[in-house]
Amino acid sequence: MNNKELIDRRARIMGENAPLFYEEPVHIVRGEGVWLYDADGKKYLDVYNNVPHVGHCHPHVVNAIAKQAETLNVHTRYLHEAILDYSERLCATFDDSLSMAILTCTGTESNEIALRMARQHSGGMGIICSNFTYHGNSTAVWELATGFYEDGQSPSPNVKAVPFPDAYRPAFDLTGDVLWEAYANEVKLAIESFEAEGIGFAGLIFCPIFSGEGLPDVPPLYMQRVVEYVHNAGGVFISDEVQAGFGRTGKNMWGHQYYGVTADIVSLGKPMGNGHPVGGVVARADLLNEFRNASMYFNTFGGNPVSCAAAMAVLDVLEQEKLMENAVSTGDYVIQGLKKLQDKHDLIGDVRGHGLFFGLELVTDRTTKQAATAEAKRVINEMRNREILISKIGPHDNVLKMRPPMPFSKENADQLLSTLDDVLAGI
Repeated sequence: MNNKELIDRRARIMGENAPLFYEEPVHIVRGEGVWLYDADGKKYLDVYNNVPHVGHCHPHVVNAIAKQAETLNVHTRYLHEAILDYSERLCATFDDSLSMAILTCTGTESNEIALRMARQHSGGMGIICSNFTYHGNSTAVWELATGFYEDGQSPSPNVKAVPFPDAYRPAFDLTGDVLWEAYANEVKLAIESFEAEGIGFAGLIFCPIFSGEGLPDVPPLYMQRVVEYVHNAGGVFISDEVQAGFGRTGKNMWGHQYYGVTADIVSLGKPMGNGHPVGGVVARADLLNEFRNASMYFNTFGGNPVSCAAAMAVLDVLEQEKLMENAVSTGDYVIQGLKKLQDKHDLIGDVRGHGLFFGLELVTDRTTKQAATAEAKRVINEMRNREILISKIGPHDNVLKMRPPMPFSKENADQLLSTLDDVLAGI
């Protein structure tokens, strides 16, 4: 069946607007390591997917899933060691205060539980997020999806969006620490607004590396001040680690650790099971016990033995193959290569990155910083045509998004950089 037939069939059964990447979608049939293969046998370098965190179809993860699936798979309302072994090992990677866990199937579920915990603990309903973000698909969490609202503000009175911290396109005519203090003060003002409106403040949720916002460079000062304001108001800080976590940044297991702050609740998803659907919430014991005591929460599939086996295997591979160390060394190598491309191509306005997560902001004019939205679209499609898969993000849809599986090597980086060089020259 050719791509046109597949697209037509997909539209009939899934809806015409079910999203697909690229002007010419890729029909993927197999994956291995950092590579994806299409139906014609063509090989693509995957520089987008963080779901196969330790590499597509990693044999250790595959074997762990198969072994557990042939032994037992059941919900978590029976005693079973798997969920306990995994949860204890997972919690041990956090600050000692984050000592308890609930397992789910998706990041959406994790964030919804995090919101419920924050609101139950505080007695308020107000949640603060950034003005260009996404935290999931359920009704409750979709209220936070400001990246899909034209003005960057939620229609819900229970959600207030603050400007995300960005020095490249600052929301205020300020620089240095004064700029970051001004951004943090927006959080304080939002908290005060919730109180004045009688809604009450419950908490703040951020992706700690602001991935959907375009991966801006943010100093620890900003997050430290924000968390201070949140705690002074009796709220909780929720760190959405679905994209930043599990060593993605290289220097830290969790994105919030970069800033020298500790989250009260952490939500987990995408990379946790290397493609197997598993997510989770890690939280302070008082918050989680408070939630358990007031809610008879359970999840039929969350934390089942097969999911736990997959998640445990991911932690094994991260350690055994030293993938966090690789994120630092290869990540630094890629950043240096991207900066060399910036010197060569005026289209590149800014280079950003954390470990194995890179953002390249494209502009038509470096002085005015006019967003090169159309050009970014051309770049990702031309890269696809040259068998390298990347995407784009940011409020202006002009930041190239590169987030490969963690085994991504310097050899892979050379292929990415040389191809990107050629494509930018052609644009």
